[in-house]
Amino acid sequence: MDFLHSAAMGFELAFQPMNFLFCFIGVLLGTLVGVLPGLGPVAAMSLLLPVTFNIPPIAAIIVLSGIYYGSMYGGSTTSILVNIPGEAASVITCLDGYQMARQGRAGPALGIAAFGSFIAGTLSILGLMFLGPFLAAGALKFGPPEYFSVMILGMTVLTFLSSGPMWKALLMAAFGLFLSTIGMDNVSGTARLSMNIEELIDGIGLVPVVMGLFGISEVMLNVESSLKRSIVETKITHLLPNLKEWGASLGPILRGTGIGFFLGILPGAGAIISSFASYAVEKKLSRHPEKFGTGAIEGVAGPESANNAASGGAFIPLLSLGIPSNAVTALLLGALIIHGIQPGPLLISKHPEIFWGTVASMYLGNILLLVLNLPLIGIWVKVLKVPYPVLFPLILLFCLIGAYSLNSSIIDITIMNLFGLLGYFFRKLRYEAAPLVLALVLGPMMENSLRQSLLLSAGSPLIFLNRPISAVILIVAVLLLAFPLMPWFRGKRPAFGDSP
Repeated sequence: MDFLHSAAMGFELAFQPMNFLFCFIGVLLGTLVGVLPGLGPVAAMSLLLPVTFNIPPIAAIIVLSGIYYGSMYGGSTTSILVNIPGEAASVITCLDGYQMARQGRAGPALGIAAFGSFIAGTLSILGLMFLGPFLAAGALKFGPPEYFSVMILGMTVLTFLSSGPMWKALLMAAFGLFLSTIGMDNVSGTARLSMNIEELIDGIGLVPVVMGLFGISEVMLNVESSLKRSIVETKITHLLPNLKEWGASLGPILRGTGIGFFLGILPGAGAIISSFASYAVEKKLSRHPEKFGTGAIEGVAGPESANNAASGGAFIPLLSLGIPSNAVTALLLGALIIHGIQPGPLLISKHPEIFWGTVASMYLGNILLLVLNLPLIGIWVKVLKVPYPVLFPLILLFCLIGAYSLNSSIIDITIMNLFGLLGYFFRKLRYEAAPLVLALVLGPMMENSLRQSLLLSAGSPLIFLNRPISAVILIVAVLLLAFPLMPWFRGKRPAFGDSP
């Protein structure tokens, strides 16, 4: 009965006019972000994060969440019609989606992407409803040592799953932890590394950092690369797949949902990895694997379902444990903290309206996305024709306005520009920004948990090993760090280095 009562409360909140409006705005903007190449959910959420400071916390999380899972829907439109992924998780959709469009089957490709996303999104939300409270109840047994160990594991898994050498990801995480120490010490009250700049007493702001890393740097990279768009001009018809196409797609949709949901729970690029994993599974299971890459509808249904299920799965560690699994959920974590809400096991018991309202809004958002995406495809095609010389200056303008609106401070604009330049060089040198953002968000909580643990043990670090849950979590983290060393011991390739 408690479950039904909580779910009913969530839907009551989701259907309140203001929350419904913000849900609609979020999924609409998310679809637009997914459609436009060169923008991603992190960049869009970074731009809009300052706008959410003056609205209730539940409305802020609803609109930001809508942008996240809405972008997964929109990315398929660009991949199918233009052969340019609007979002990184839709890269694999280009292989068969664009070929279907060239064969005059753009309608079924777009239709199965939308319906598969809807089914996967709905099933993943059901999983979130059942697993979230269960994990939170178990995590109530956690103390400061367990929290510290979980955060170590979260960053370790994120670096483990990052593309490229692990040492680069660890270096970015270390840089993020360093940045998190700037500002006033919560225990002693003394300023650290603030260089006598008053604006830095409260630390480096998350919003200017992510706007620079993902917004400014993305524009700089796209300006120097000439993206050529060849939009399929054929008339888009038969958006509702026929029975044969449904028969071929139902299995991939269900398998993609399972793959995406469980990979989405893991810290790391769940949506990207799950879409590739789903494609590989479908090609392996297919009786005609040679058709993949030539317009197989299974190559669209599976990956699109997987990346949408992954976005739902990513909310489980965020809302039940307070651990973000990627850069997007790290932003959501930052938004909750900015609104004075501490994510973690106590979130569901102390702020049930946030958890259940967000979950119910995701149900509603999935329905809105299905209703919006199919009729608006013609409009999205026109949006795709917006010239980049018009689009990119507008993005830069929004970044500047967003950074300045935080504290009406030039320092925030300077930080944003600095991290925009750093983000550009990071991307050129193949250093991923996600570990930095995650460490910047988790850093203060890690430090507090570490200090509380040492106070409990009178300064002995053995407390992390004496407590069974903490010890198991740390052992898993160490094993993940040691895993890349194994090929080195066998003489196959250098440890922590680039592949030869």
